[in-house]
Amino acid sequence: MNLLFLGTSAGTPTKQRNFSGLALRERRGKGWYLIDCGEATQHQLLHTPLSLHGLRAILITHMHGDHCYGLPGLLASASMNGRVEPLLIVAPEALKAWLLATFEATQVTLSFSLAFQFVEALPCIDFETLEVSTTRLSHGVDSYAYSFTEKPTPALDTEKLIAQGVPRGPLWGQLYNGENVEWNGEILESRAYLRMTQPPGKIVVAGDNDCPALLASACEGAQVLVHEATYTAAMADKAAEVRHSYAGQVAAFAESVALPHLVLTHFSPRYQSRGEAASSIEAIRQEAQEAYTGTLYLARDFAEFSLDKAGRLTELSAAGAPSAT
Repeated sequence: MNLLFLGTSAGTPTKQRNFSGLALRERRGKGWYLIDCGEATQHQLLHTPLSLHGLRAILITHMHGDHCYGLPGLLASASMNGRVEPLLIVAPEALKAWLLATFEATQVTLSFSLAFQFVEALPCIDFETLEVSTTRLSHGVDSYAYSFTEKPTPALDTEKLIAQGVPRGPLWGQLYNGENVEWNGEILESRAYLRMTQPPGKIVVAGDNDCPALLASACEGAQVLVHEATYTAAMADKAAEVRHSYAGQVAAFAESVALPHLVLTHFSPRYQSRGEAASSIEAIRQEAQEAYTGTLYLARDFAEFSLDKAGRLTELSAAGAPSAT
């Protein structure tokens, strides 16, 4: 699975950071999922290889504008670009009425149908290659995390087949595809010849949240947590007031559950790439590193990360991103 950040700012955009948006790309093929859709997310997509035709589903963590105001425009553009495949939207129930009212007021008719699943009563969703489960968080409005777990890909136990003298060829292929086969007068059951070589990849993407500990169960078996770090500890009172987290708080939680990889995002515009130490993005990094010994990343717009089959997260080049001005 790959994570491609489309927006990493909190509340308002900056010259370098757009509103919240994150694309999760499937390991195989061109399918992808959009988590949150802040204003101008569709503009950000123009600088990536992603196509709205390959979009499998949109998942909204909560109903704050910096996480959903880009949704009507993105859907309208998908329609104008000829999308015909139905599209699933997973979101708080309030989103449906708002979105449909916006379409009615602006006379938008889509070329494809929308299906809605309301996250309030949705423990999990089953996609072709992924299972997505939900966790309720703590924020000013109902907010949720989505856990993306790859469906395990089995390997054929070739040593066992060779030991039993089962010849290579169609029989091996049928067993791998889950079919029971007859050979030498006996039935060979597929499940007896399949084994899991690696634990499934799992990425947890959290919406806005002032209590990281709520994600303890969700992070079991996960290799990656994506979580907001809107402030540093120097702004802890402000963070508590607006129901957000600060860097050290999230990092301490990640350390407590032995999470291998932590990606922080959703930074207040007060934290810039340059400037006074207390208001630099590096202040967030340094604070998190003091509490967390795993692999730490601070997301930026158009940064892409790849989770391999062994559970290692690496940052890819951000080729194609627009230059900052």
